[in-house]
Amino acid sequence: MDLTKIIELLAYTLPAVVTGLVAAYFFKSHMENENKRRNFLLRKENNKQALPLRLQAFERLTLFLERISLNKLLIRVKPTGKDPEKYSHKLIGIVEQEFEHNLAQQIYVSETAWKAVVTSKNLIVKIIRTTAAKKEIETAEQLREDILSNLGKNDGPTSAAISYLKIEVKKIFS
Repeated sequence: MDLTKIIELLAYTLPAVVTGLVAAYFFKSHMENENKRRNFLLRKENNKQALPLRLQAFERLTLFLERISLNKLLIRVKPTGKDPEKYSHKLIGIVEQEFEHNLAQQIYVSETAWKAVVTSKNLIVKIIRTTAAKKEIETAEQLREDILSNLGKNDGPTSAAISYLKIEVKKIFS
């Protein structure tokens, strides 16, 4: 092949290759943008469906914390006998049962929010156990009164967890 034929071949081939590369680049960038747009629309649709579930989880966890707050729990669950140990077991059983009903909510809240809920629940159980273990507590009514009187000095463990849940909900809307 002579040099003019090679130059002529390059003159036809080079623009075609350049045009092909430019087309491939634009096609690739168009496909990336299209994938990003589809992912955005998919996330937007998922958020529409997930937001009500997340809010419901926050509502249920707040209700759980309100139900196990010591002042409300002790008013709702009155002692049926005189034995403080049976009463403390009954209170702890109710707290654990309420907790088990809300275990699935952890899927919809952050790990730190869930830890706040679990810590609050554990502190409630600990307060009941340590108060029931006091030697001067002889009746279930004394146990109840001692827990309530100690509560008057501070807010109780559930208020901190509820405050944290409120902060998490505000983050969702900001």
